[in-house]
Amino acid sequence: MSERAAPFHCPYCGDEDLRPHEQGHGAWECAACCRAFQLKFLGLLAPGTSGDTPGGKEI
Repeated sequence: MSERAAPFHCPYCGDEDLRPHEQGHGAWECAACCRAFQLKFLGLLAPGTSGDTPGGKEI
């Protein structure tokens, strides 16, 4: 089993100074904007679907 990839930048301010947060697995804190956030894997998408449009159909 391999380690999960770490985020490259903060989703709020875009800074790259991230550290693991003590709250748990997938939790990170940004030293630049003093925010904490958590990453979570939701699952795999079915082939041919997109999360951008309702029903996964392209317009």
